Amino acid sequence: MKNRKKVLAALMAGVMTLSMSTAVFAAEDGYAVKATNTDAKSKDNDLVIAIEGSVSSMDPANIPDTNAISATRGCYEMLITFNENQELEGQLAESWEVSEDSLTYTFHLREGVKFSDGTDFNAAAVVANYERIIDPENKLRQRRTYVVAQPDGTEKFRVESIETPDDYTVVFKLTEAWSPFINRMTQFCMISPAALEEYGNDIMNHPVGTGPFICTEWEEGDHTSFERNEDYWGEKASVDTVTIKEVPEAGSRTAMLQTGEADLVYPMPADQMAAIQGSDDVNVLAADSNIMRYVTLNMNLPELQDVKVRQAMNYAIDKDAYIQLMYAGNGKPATSVVPSIIGGYKEQTPYTYDVEKAKELMKEAGYEDGFKLTLWGDNITQDVKGMTFVKQMLSQINIDVEVLPMEAATISDKIYVEKDEAEVNMWYVNWSASDFTMDGSVRSLLYSDMCPPTSANTAYFSDEEFDKLLDEGLATADPEKQAEIYGKAQTIAWEAAPWLFLGNDQLLYAAKSYLSGAYVSPDGSFNFAHAELAQ
Repeated sequence: MKNRKKVLAALMAGVMTLSMSTAVFAAEDGYAVKATNTDAKSKDNDLVIAIEGSVSSMDPANIPDTNAISATRGCYEMLITFNENQELEGQLAESWEVSEDSLTYTFHLREGVKFSDGTDFNAAAVVANYERIIDPENKLRQRRTYVVAQPDGTEKFRVESIETPDDYTVVFKLTEAWSPFINRMTQFCMISPAALEEYGNDIMNHPVGTGPFICTEWEEGDHTSFERNEDYWGEKASVDTVTIKEVPEAGSRTAMLQTGEADLVYPMPADQMAAIQGSDDVNVLAADSNIMRYVTLNMNLPELQDVKVRQAMNYAIDKDAYIQLMYAGNGKPATSVVPSIIGGYKEQTPYTYDVEKAKELMKEAGYEDGFKLTLWGDNITQDVKGMTFVKQMLSQINIDVEVLPMEAATISDKIYVEKDEAEVNMWYVNWSASDFTMDGSVRSLLYSDMCPPTSANTAYFSDEEFDKLLDEGLATADPEKQAEIYGKAQTIAWEAAPWLFLGNDQLLYAAKSYLSGAYVSPDGSFNFAHAELAQ
């Protein structure tokens, strides 16, 4: 324990000093810091949200991150959605039924809904959006949700057919039972077919949905703007406008909150909370997340092919120190390849912090003297701090890590290349499955066929038994069977250590006390549809 304290103290001095103790910020009733001025008023009715990353796209069928999900949900809606309590409820569908064999899903659509261009939402619109997604010419990210690449180069379609008995009924018939289907429908946004006809895949610059807001401007790297949809079919939005500002520097976001330039800041870095202690009109809220924090290890590299090396690297990381340093204790060390909030989660034997054991494994693998690696990650304050932590931890077992922060778009370009062009060694990254399923949490990251450029398996992890188990898990809707199957799969991946398993943090976000109705979901997406500003 004494050794751990010394190491942690050194890391805090070298990376970033925490000015207050973890206990000060322990969340109570969802609040890490609670405002004392509950009568504060907003100077206007315009909501400003300051975020760390970028809104990378306004095409809901082609979005890679939760910031883009958050922004698109302002103007687009789905047939069904998750509410604030992560319960499924109808949105553009008033109700739905599932057949006993789990092959047929029937959705009864809401009547009288119009897209913001004045055209009707109906069953034909649902079909048009699905056909756009599966069209290979469009090369949309969401296509791989419904079309699966086979080892022999062919493709398998998960949906056999779509029928429209009338203008407000849609029937999806699956080729075989696929347990995540209903959850995945929460990501199937409805775009105006007329707008798609006019703009094609440039729809990202001309969003037209049925949502409570209309997107008026999207400037990647700077801001995304919305105005209230006065013709919205449901309860009208309370605020007049919403502006999502991209502010990568943590201190700048905090300053915007203090001055009232921003009404909500996400994320709220733990090391910035001390700065707002004197602000009586700011709440800092904490919520459980399904975000997995990890570092991928390219198993094709000679130095990383031996499982003993990868396990040694995990033993060399003090996960408790990571959670304390990065999130002021608001989180917990990773105990599987998915967070505990995911259905089918199975706790694994932890890689406890043990430098001596790590050194022994390195010696057994023939790498006692270590080697050099590069570590990629986004060039935002929090990620650079996390990468620096990893670098310092691995130096204890003679692994010399060069930290290379980059723009997110640059990393994406370098990641999604053919295998023989891959330059990635390690990638500091996080992932959350917005459908809250086990398959959504791991398939894109660890399934053999999901290596770049297809998807984000940058560890190039390949295990036949693991793949088989994931496929078996899809074929049953029985929760007990799924838990057994997915439990075995988690153990295989955990023991193979294709990642540095870091932790699952609580989401911290800060808001003025006069803001209500806006919140952050466990997947890290923020919701402003029902935001209200007291005036």
